[in-house]
Amino acid sequence: MPSESRIVIIVPARLASERLPNKPLAEIGGRPMIEHVWRRGMEAQLGDVVVAAADQEICDAIEGASGRAVMTDPAHPSGSDRIFEALQKIDPDRQTEFVINLQGDLPLLDPQLIRATVDVLNAGAYDMSTLAAPIEDEAERTDPNVVKAVAAFPSTSPQTGEVARALYFSRATVPYGEGPHFHHIGLYGYRRAALEKFVGLPPSPLEQREKLEQLRALENGLQIGVGLVDSIPFGVDTPADLEKARQLMK
Repeated sequence: MPSESRIVIIVPARLASERLPNKPLAEIGGRPMIEHVWRRGMEAQLGDVVVAAADQEICDAIEGASGRAVMTDPAHPSGSDRIFEALQKIDPDRQTEFVINLQGDLPLLDPQLIRATVDVLNAGAYDMSTLAAPIEDEAERTDPNVVKAVAAFPSTSPQTGEVARALYFSRATVPYGEGPHFHHIGLYGYRRAALEKFVGLPPSPLEQREKLEQLRALENGLQIGVGLVDSIPFGVDTPADLEKARQLMK
């Protein structure tokens, strides 16, 4: 594993959210949600954790917790573009080898999942890494809001800790037929060169059709490793999710 000085966790965050306005500043247990996410990143003990903010209020919240935040262009079309701008600002000498994109709506995340994204990058010659967990709830198999990861696991019953190359990601129920399906978890690790290449690519046809940014990487030949884990982190997307997160935090 690279030394801590060569790994950085970056959390993209912006106040504009259609389903939950001002989401990063939503209070959970007396602290703004973005602070909880920053703390989960720190608990992973991998290296620096930086919040890439689109709004000054987010910077103020993180800096008030003695964290580090950088302002980025509010007009960025994606979190990947936002973390790349932040990376250029905090590491102009290009010392960082691995970049972890930590979503800002995972206040209850197990820090071990963050570490797992780095383990996947170390497991093979992958340009990017991500995670997946077996789908246990039958309703999730056909839910388009649950993204399915199709990966080339060598066994018919893959176990926690296995790593395989991603073949596709879809909102549909794939692959067809009997066997396990896997719930994609939106944590990403990048080798620096892969992130730089990715943000320079235009949106791809399958990405636009499925509305899944990671398909741009696959369509352009980037290799994504998928690590199998046994838990799905709780994400906050709606007011109901926020209330549930408050209860879980208690």
